[in-house]
Amino acid sequence: MNNFSSYKREDIFHNLEKEKLDLLVIGGGITGAGISLDAVTRGLKTGLVEMQDFAAGTSSRSTKLVHGGLRYLKQFEIKIVAEVGKERAIVYENGPHVTTPEWMMLPFHKGGTFGPFTTNIGLRVYDFLAGVKKQERRKMLSADEALKKEPLVKDQGLKGAGYYVEYKTDDARLTIEVMKKAVEKGVHAINYAKVVELLYDGSKKIIGVVVEDQITGEKHEVFAKKVINAGGPWVDNLREMDGSKKGKALHLTKGVHLVIPKEVFPLKQAIYFDTPDGRMVFAIPRENKTYVGTTDTTYQGDIAHPQITDKDRDYLLEAINYMFPSLNIGPNDIESSWAGLRPLIAEEGKGNSPSEISRKDEIFISDSGLISMAGGKLTGYRKMAEQAVDTVVKQLKEEEGILYPESDTEKIPISGGDIGGSKGFDRFKEQKVREGINLGLDKETALKLVQKYGTNVDLVFDVYQNRSEEAKEENIDPDVFAMLVYGIEHELVYKPIDFFIRRTGALFFDINWVHQHKETVINYMEKVLKWSKEQKEVYTKELDQLLYEAVHPIKE
Repeated sequence: MNNFSSYKREDIFHNLEKEKLDLLVIGGGITGAGISLDAVTRGLKTGLVEMQDFAAGTSSRSTKLVHGGLRYLKQFEIKIVAEVGKERAIVYENGPHVTTPEWMMLPFHKGGTFGPFTTNIGLRVYDFLAGVKKQERRKMLSADEALKKEPLVKDQGLKGAGYYVEYKTDDARLTIEVMKKAVEKGVHAINYAKVVELLYDGSKKIIGVVVEDQITGEKHEVFAKKVINAGGPWVDNLREMDGSKKGKALHLTKGVHLVIPKEVFPLKQAIYFDTPDGRMVFAIPRENKTYVGTTDTTYQGDIAHPQITDKDRDYLLEAINYMFPSLNIGPNDIESSWAGLRPLIAEEGKGNSPSEISRKDEIFISDSGLISMAGGKLTGYRKMAEQAVDTVVKQLKEEEGILYPESDTEKIPISGGDIGGSKGFDRFKEQKVREGINLGLDKETALKLVQKYGTNVDLVFDVYQNRSEEAKEENIDPDVFAMLVYGIEHELVYKPIDFFIRRTGALFFDINWVHQHKETVINYMEKVLKWSKEQKEVYTKELDQLLYEAVHPIKE
């Protein structure tokens, strides 16, 4: 396996520089991770650079659903529904530890967007198009049955509900598991590595990039036969650098989510519901919390740092209190929140209000040969990757006569997911939880670790068991220490925010845990990663800023 440890950053840069790559991927979100896995498994020498942390952009800030795209039925995007429905099942089977089926209730009220008839037909079409398994096909509920499943739903004007399966995921961990599998197969991937210049040959064809290490400031030249721009919301920035941004362009929209403690919002059942202005929003129970989202508003601010405004917050609070009127939830009930950007493709001369823009993905190829992958969604990442690599292998065949095989990722479990698919996971979980309890973990913590790391949990258990003295010396809880060490040694964790947001999700779903452990975690990271005093100050401030923003929206 390639090194994917924060202690080995220099080695990764060295490998990127010395190897003549077939493909360099710019962008370490789910799209870039998927492309690099697809490419390396077909035999292409592949590298990947990400200017922030992996999944730091859209891929850690979504609604955290690998969903079948019911909303696209309303826009008659039949092909998208059929494709993402089938992809959803593949994503689940290849990584059942990061993706789980979740029954979703769609209540319909008098005068609402959906009625019993349209919901029934819509869900039936959805089942058919998406190839939904028999046991997960939709059911229709009466008003009484719906209230039994979720008593908090507004009963006034309630006519019934549709009941169907979505899949919830940890988007950032899904991304990191795909990336780790790619690295295991031979990809050289590095975070905090920003492309500052594109390199061309005499005929103005792209042949590589100059990458700046965002930690040391050192610059590295990386050469590749083909370069794919998978920058998500930054796709157009790279197209501008290439001088090829013309025609279609990105239209960024912002989506915001609020997290509320279960004691305040004791939701038992995931709900997909109407808002007063006719949009649809999710409310989903998760880890003793309920989270609600999302908004969909045009965004023009700092791409790396979208923030929640008081208007975003109030919009979602109004939606919550409209559908769950007995709760009376206010701003002080919010425990955490996040904002993310959707890189949608706007078309000139078409209506470009956020709700009208297609969620399709497209590939743009510039005169220089830069291949840009734009648009798309989490669920369809594997298919998008396949299309992107198909483009590359077609070009290599034409230019050099090299034949590469077709995509093989449909059957490749991602890192941590090699447990015989969803059927094998329950058995595996029971066995590993028992092992964790035998090591001294309580049942809840053992289950959490198994669910988070899948088959990689053995490495986490190993640290827990064999380095407990070190954890004690560092004054870190042994389970937290085990996750942190695993993150640094196997998941390229370099900054506190990598650990507290992307590798554990704690800043969103257990913010008090972050407050409780941040000091000891930061002290340990400073020591083992040999940060300077300035680095420690900067990284601590960065984490504190995000902790503050999670509960303090900006005034709009």
